[in-house]
Amino acid sequence: MSGHLRNVAVLWVLLTVLGEMVALRAGIYPPAAAEEARVVDSAFRLLLLLAVPVFTFVLAALLYSVARFRIRGEPRGDGPPLHGRGIVPWVWLAVTTALAVYVIFNPGLRGLAELRANPTADLVVRVEGARWLWKISYPQYGVTSRELVLPVGRRVRFDVTATDVLHSFWIPAFRMKIDAVPGMTTRVFITPTATGSFEDNFHFRLQCAELCGLGHNLMRSPVRVVDPAEFEAWVARAKAP
Repeated sequence: MSGHLRNVAVLWVLLTVLGEMVALRAGIYPPAAAEEARVVDSAFRLLLLLAVPVFTFVLAALLYSVARFRIRGEPRGDGPPLHGRGIVPWVWLAVTTALAVYVIFNPGLRGLAELRANPTADLVVRVEGARWLWKISYPQYGVTSRELVLPVGRRVRFDVTATDVLHSFWIPAFRMKIDAVPGMTTRVFITPTATGSFEDNFHFRLQCAELCGLGHNLMRSPVRVVDPAEFEAWVARAKAP
């Protein structure tokens, strides 16, 4: 191993250790409020841990090159062209390819299979996106609402569509996201595991996550997760004349 490569390797190890410590300790995820959020958060953590050494290798090579090979004094012209040679480029290609293939299967395909394993639902909610609001209805009860109210611990199937342009259904506290496409219905299943409301936690909101026009940032509806008994009482009040 050449001296330059050894120095880059040492710097890479140091940066990787520091990066992994930050990745493991950083609280970058809001509290999860749905069963499916566990799968999504686990996938993000794994991707972050795998991405750190790739990023730090590039960073180590860049920092070392800038520090070691910087021009001193006035530049005298372009330096000689560099050509990749030796085993390092092939090792880099093999490792990054292996990582890419691995994450396609896990958490990619494996995570999707887990999220789609149960096609049944206790409650069906139809959500229709239109510039710039969400129309929410409960077909089982004949109820419509501007607020998304859900019972905790009950598996919910969302039938999502749009009337004008492409929107995107996203609830940060639940992590799940799916496109709302005009002329078709997409589905996503969510099982809330914690009560909460938009008033207490701004992650409890139904937010459009697809740029859809001037009012895109205002296209959100409050979400409230309540006990099943409270949900039934809310339905009764909503159905009352």
